[in-house]
Amino acid sequence: MRNVTLKNSLYLLVGISAVTWFVIAYFSKLDLSRMLDFFRLIPKVVSIDLLVVAVFVKWGWRFKIFRGWLVPFPDLNGSWVGFIYSDWENPETGAKPPPIPVLLTVKQSFFHISCMMRTSEMESSSYSEGFLIDPDRQIKSLAYVFSSKPRISLNVRSIPHDGAAVFQIIEKPKQKLVGRYWTERLTKGEIALQFHSSELLDELPEELGEHPVTENGNRR
Repeated sequence: MRNVTLKNSLYLLVGISAVTWFVIAYFSKLDLSRMLDFFRLIPKVVSIDLLVVAVFVKWGWRFKIFRGWLVPFPDLNGSWVGFIYSDWENPETGAKPPPIPVLLTVKQSFFHISCMMRTSEMESSSYSEGFLIDPDRQIKSLAYVFSSKPRISLNVRSIPHDGAAVFQIIEKPKQKLVGRYWTERLTKGEIALQFHSSELLDELPEELGEHPVTENGNRR
């Protein structure tokens, strides 16, 4: 898929350059058959190419018209809310927790993506991210490695740790991220999220409820 989009990108850039070359030559009344006139246009054509690329990288890549043939990955910018289903066992009771409310914020550009996941007990931020896109195999996923920092008051039962998460990207009929995670604490589980807002939220919406494990005295 990467090779296909790279090829299409080169074809498109060459096409834009050719059109720009002839348009400038026409309005400048230059003769492209003359070597001097031909090469005289190089700085202008390159400048326009760079402007087009800059606009595309900044804003254009998000338009659906470019999806698939030029931009292989979806636009995930915004806030996603849902629940974590963990196999962690409470050392005091031996019971697994009920679903844990969670917020995932995604900040994405054409060249980079970062993920921040929050519950009322912890924050985890990604430090290595990437898309797994292969239409021929019907694969459309987001994967990242994260570092998790629980609240200091919970260090007795929840210490800082690293882990990884892989999400299947669902766009139809509704936007969802459904995946799994595992950590160096030897815990793992599933995460189900729905798109909530294009705004990057700083904390969980109140309607999601409290963390089911947090003691009353430690609630925010």
